[in-house]
Amino acid sequence: MFVTSQGHAYARFRRALLTGNPNLIDTAARELTHIKLEASLKIVVVLAEKRDQRFDRAAARLVARLCAERGLGLSELRWALASAERLPADPSGVSLALAQLIGQS
Repeated sequence: MFVTSQGHAYARFRRALLTGNPNLIDTAARELTHIKLEASLKIVVVLAEKRDQRFDRAAARLVARLCAERGLGLSELRWALASAERLPADPSGVSLALAQLIGQS
């Protein structure tokens, strides 16, 4: 991987997340081979906050990854999906609950 004066691709991705700009985040994320669940949640939260048209698909992918990687049961899956649907109304509150499901503190 080529490293520019702007730094490593993941560093650029982290900086893009801090901007809250969905287009910058998308561009930086495309440089990565893998995005952790925690970072995926941050992307979905930004999309929810900005009411970005990519939110629905990104939230669905996040819930699918949660199910696959964390082995969620049906009730947990239903809760994760309902929480993802509520993200645009309360991004900070709901994201904390989803973060706990992901395994963040």
